[in-house]
Amino acid sequence: MSRLVVRARRVVLPDGQRAAAVHSADGRITAVTAFDDVPADAVTLADDEVLLPGLVDSHVHVNEPGRTHWEGFASATRAAIAGGVTTIVDMPLNSIPATTTVEALHVKRDVAKGQVAADVAFWGGAVPGNLDQLRPLLEAGVVGFKCFLLDSGVPEFPPLDDAGLRAALGELATVDGLLIAHAEDADVIAAAPEPTGPSYAGFLSSRPAAAEETAIGRLVAAARDTDARVHVVHLADGDALPLLRDARADGVRITVETCPHYLTFAAEEVPDGATSFKCCPPIREVRHREALWTALGDGDVDQVVSDHSPCTPDLKRLEDGDFGAAWGGIASLQVALPAVWTGARARGIALDAVVRWMSAAPAGLAGLSAKGSIAVGKDADLVAFAPDERWTVGDLEHRNPVTPYTGRTLTGVVRRTWLRGQVADGSPIGRLLSRG
Repeated sequence: MSRLVVRARRVVLPDGQRAAAVHSADGRITAVTAFDDVPADAVTLADDEVLLPGLVDSHVHVNEPGRTHWEGFASATRAAIAGGVTTIVDMPLNSIPATTTVEALHVKRDVAKGQVAADVAFWGGAVPGNLDQLRPLLEAGVVGFKCFLLDSGVPEFPPLDDAGLRAALGELATVDGLLIAHAEDADVIAAAPEPTGPSYAGFLSSRPAAAEETAIGRLVAAARDTDARVHVVHLADGDALPLLRDARADGVRITVETCPHYLTFAAEEVPDGATSFKCCPPIREVRHREALWTALGDGDVDQVVSDHSPCTPDLKRLEDGDFGAAWGGIASLQVALPAVWTGARARGIALDAVVRWMSAAPAGLAGLSAKGSIAVGKDADLVAFAPDERWTVGDLEHRNPVTPYTGRTLTGVVRRTWLRGQVADGSPIGRLLSRG
């Protein structure tokens, strides 16, 4: 049997940090023992390194096939491994075809096969007209379904209206399937000023916080009526938190995520014309950022994932800085861990919490039971992380590394990664995962 033993003075375990040795065989963790209880060939981390479980990023737009020039499985998973992310879950849109049928899922899996440096699971899409595909897609292995409550930005992935949303939730409730939703309201945005030119304030006013709150209210009402499981992706609006808190208190099965860019940046700091910062919903004012940090600490936000959504530089309109015309999406897969840790450290938040938000919680959301923690029976996905080392973001493994993090100094460096007990160096050793 292939085996690996890694020990460290600090290991982030489900019950806290302590010195330990992690033993694995054939890719699975077999024991967690005392630091000194190791064979002679054990790998010992440096004194400034902490052993973490591999992160799980359940919100990644790989874009292949169809828009592979934006990002592809090879480049995305290399970036993931470099950032300590050993498992990603690919979003169903921006690829052509979108993952809204079983046939399209097979196309995507065939393209990904033999390319992936990290393990990869897949979301399906819920769009008008594919209600009959939801159960077959679950049976074919998707972990759940993504929908939009307004225009997605690509014609292959239209939004669900209220009737379509409720129909999808009714279908999924019968099999306890999960629907994750981009929650912004089209009517609220239609009534807002059109975004044009380089003004970030103008772009922000075009996607008001009320659009998130109205759409989340619709999602909560539909989930309550159908008793379905739902999840709000990329929450940017701190004012929506009471609505989510009250829904949970009423028994609505709703979870929520936010993203590194909403925890790192603030609207007041975004320069005019800096379209690398454009995403939807937008980066909001500092009070929203701080509310999201508080919500993570209080358990009102469950997880942090990248929403890695890259594109080619021309689509970002870097030359004219037009926020109205630029593609909305932030490339951040490789820097997600240090970005979140930098913010957490500055607020006195322990590394254990960051690992819970970025590994255990997204693994649980996606139903990937072999992922998310260092425990017996789990995959031996491990990361050697130097939490005190500072670095400046420069070259990245993303195919198009246009990102607002460029030139930013972050704290925390991924030095080594293991995927199922193997050294992960960007070579294609990953697997394609199915639900469960």
